[in-house]
Amino acid sequence: MSQAHASRRTVLTSLVAAAAGGPLLTGLAATEAAAAGGDLHTSNSALYTKAIEGQDFARRFKRHEAFDNDKNTTPLPRLTSVLAIHGGGIEMGTSELCLGIAGYRPDTLAPVTAGAPVYDYWMLEGLRSSNNGELHVTASHCDDPVARSMAAGSANVLSLHGCTAAQAGAPAGQPKAVVIGGLNPRFRKLLSTKLRGAGFQVLDTDPEDLNGDLPENICNRTLTGEGGGQLEITTELRQSLFGNFSGANNRAATTNTDFWKFTNACRDAIAAMEAEQLARKSLFVH
Repeated sequence: MSQAHASRRTVLTSLVAAAAGGPLLTGLAATEAAAAGGDLHTSNSALYTKAIEGQDFARRFKRHEAFDNDKNTTPLPRLTSVLAIHGGGIEMGTSELCLGIAGYRPDTLAPVTAGAPVYDYWMLEGLRSSNNGELHVTASHCDDPVARSMAAGSANVLSLHGCTAAQAGAPAGQPKAVVIGGLNPRFRKLLSTKLRGAGFQVLDTDPEDLNGDLPENICNRTLTGEGGGQLEITTELRQSLFGNFSGANNRAATTNTDFWKFTNACRDAIAAMEAEQLARKSLFVH
């Protein structure tokens, strides 16, 4: 995705935020957004100097402890991180999906299934009652040190985003859809196969604005250099995964059957990707 396309992506995000109740960027704000490639802030670092953590935004993450003092065996490495870099009120529903795919309940943060794999996760969440679109930092500009270090230490990164049906190129009358991007073709194929198998509409439109093909996109800054996966999920599909889509607490408490079908399909794709990687003579030969 070119920088020009990145600008269009973030401008469209502003329009989506306005449709959800936030204002269109006008006047000085519009000038600043244009100067920053469509975002008010050129990076996460810039965002953190202007917005207030705990009031405007929050960061949540989990990195699972690894410890090995056994001289005879070595545990398998953790290979996957799940990200929602526009979570909370920015691209609603992506935080909850991030947690579910990582293996945790969005409402209690308890593991979904005892003994099942869990994955590291990182989220930046908009906390405002409106104007959360102003907190959007495009994926190729994400420079949060924890997020970047997690991506750099992971063979796979799955990054979750929200888009409109129009942006995704969904057919008329079928707005519930997902676009799969990122630079790892095998991971994209597995995600497509598993999500289609679970009954979700996966679009083959490959819109330049949403396909996550910039090497600088945080989903592609992976340990092995293979790149990662990015899901652009339409508003209608995200809404359909919850009983009540309004407000973070309501979403977390009302995940429905389709929510768990979606997250389990993604987890199946991750498991398949990891199995193939662990079967290699070296993780770095691909």
